[in-house]
Amino acid sequence: MELTDEQIEIVKDWVRSGESLATVQNRLREDFKVAMTYMDVRFLGDDLNVVSEVVETPEVEESTEAGADAVAEEAEVLEPELGVRVEVDAIKRPGALLSGTVVFSDGKNMSWQLDASGQLGLLPGEDPEYRPSPEDVQAFQAELAQVVQSQGY
Repeated sequence: MELTDEQIEIVKDWVRSGESLATVQNRLREDFKVAMTYMDVRFLGDDLNVVSEVVETPEVEESTEAGADAVAEEAEVLEPELGVRVEVDAIKRPGALLSGTVVFSDGKNMSWQLDASGQLGLLPGEDPEYRPSPEDVQAFQAELAQVVQSQGY
């Protein structure tokens, strides 16, 4: 679904007012009934030339070590979200209704599968000890729901 010129201007205003891309994604769904993945919203922001306005960090003077620590903490908060990316396998894993891979915001990846009983499971990736953050797990579940729905499941 394409956005009207009026909707595009509203999206630009959201981003310019400091809304995160995740918030823009939610508002698109709620206000315009347009479902987009996080990456689609990111691409939309790039196409509209407004994403750089969100990810710019303000200049802050570094006067002391404590000030440098505060600047580092603030920069961490203002870094753009990498988001969680979900992909569905073209060929399902044996015994799974659906399967695929997920890349979490920290760049680590895992495999996932949905079994016949509806149970969602994460399978170890490159690092068998890796555990995603609760926020990433929640973002994964939301993104998976959107991907699955967009593919007609």
